[in-house]
Amino acid sequence: MSLLGPASPRQLSLGIALVRIITGVIFIAHGYLKFFVMGIPGTTGFFTQLGIPAPAIMAPFVATLEVAGGIALVLGVLTRLAALGLAIDMLVAIFLVRLEGGFFAPNGAEFEILLCVACVALVIAGAGALSVDDAIARRRSSAVGDPYARTP
Repeated sequence: MSLLGPASPRQLSLGIALVRIITGVIFIAHGYLKFFVMGIPGTTGFFTQLGIPAPAIMAPFVATLEVAGGIALVLGVLTRLAALGLAIDMLVAIFLVRLEGGFFAPNGAEFEILLCVACVALVIAGAGALSVDDAIARRRSSAVGDPYARTP
């Protein structure tokens, strides 16, 4: 592996997979927190204190999005859709909650910005070769005889 040259397709796939999986694990943990540690009533109260609109609707919605979206990222299934939803989740967190705390953690937006950018990168790049999305795409391509399909 050269530190100065371009990455090989295998290196790119591994890099995308690492970002996708770790980002997914982080979202699963945060959704789990909302469901099982704070609980939906606690999360609703927290969202109310933060001024999140419709907190009784948004608390279970965000908790579900974070768990289901995180699982989708880890598996690499419906990756672009899951990453888009999670990026929007982070934009809301940045602009409605964290921005007034500045940039740096613990009260600033740096962590949410990083998660948002990771999700936007996955929307752009897709899941990569080490994913369910890619396995489905390869199967479909080989079923229709696509001459440009990647070989496994």
